[in-house]
Amino acid sequence: MKLHSIETGLFRLDGGAMFGVVPKTIWQKTNPANENNLILLNMRALLIEYNNSLVLVDNGLGHKYNDKFKQIYAIEHEVHTLDKSLKKLGFSRDDITDVLLTHLHFDHCGGSTEWNAEKNRYEVAFKNAKFYVQKSHWEWANKPNAREKSSFFAENLQPLAESGQLELVEGNVPLFENIQLLIMNGHTSAMQLPLITYKGKKILYTADLIPTHGHVPLPYVMGYDMFPLTTLQEKEPVLQQAHKENWIFFYEHDPYTECSTVKINEKGGFVCGEKFKLNEL
Repeated sequence: MKLHSIETGLFRLDGGAMFGVVPKTIWQKTNPANENNLILLNMRALLIEYNNSLVLVDNGLGHKYNDKFKQIYAIEHEVHTLDKSLKKLGFSRDDITDVLLTHLHFDHCGGSTEWNAEKNRYEVAFKNAKFYVQKSHWEWANKPNAREKSSFFAENLQPLAESGQLELVEGNVPLFENIQLLIMNGHTSAMQLPLITYKGKKILYTADLIPTHGHVPLPYVMGYDMFPLTTLQEKEPVLQQAHKENWIFFYEHDPYTECSTVKINEKGGFVCGEKFKLNEL
């Protein structure tokens, strides 16, 4: 097995929404905001080379959106894109055999589809890949509530439904050896986080359970979460086990820190530990 960090681009969201009830005077120490109170966020995917499979975990938001959308979210693709990152490793989208989507918010799955101008329609962007989504999350995303529907886009879902490439799974199914799924319901219904055994260590792709290293402390929960108290209940045992077993957190949204361990501070709270890059393991 080989793991590769895949940079797909940057965007910005409101810092207050990203940190919920945590005051700006605290969260801006790890995630500084600009004049519009927006903080910089990554869209970092994970590529797993394993036997004859090439598994991609999430894929950013893609490139099919208009200028107004790009301006609202301050999207930056000038330096990093999914295709550029894959090309540096000698791969292309056609080489991907499996795409594991943690959930279907646009910044996690938008790269799954693209606009085909010749055929005048949206199509799946990975022609040789199977897409894995939790069944209950798929149903949730296709009948979204009023608060969350702005994160689920038909152009990301419908092509998958029509492609024959979508695999709906239920719970921690054994998709791949040495990869188990942790199912979380606080941020959204049935978000799946891959926990990977790699070089004798456990690596958790934290997605939106712990989007940046600034979100490691237990009460630091996003205002975007559908069920914040559920997030608290789910996050605490993850932090406890991560500290006890020296897990590595791989952060999807952190523009400054790629990986870290978890430690307990002098007050007994969980905080970010040692920081490093994935390729340093």
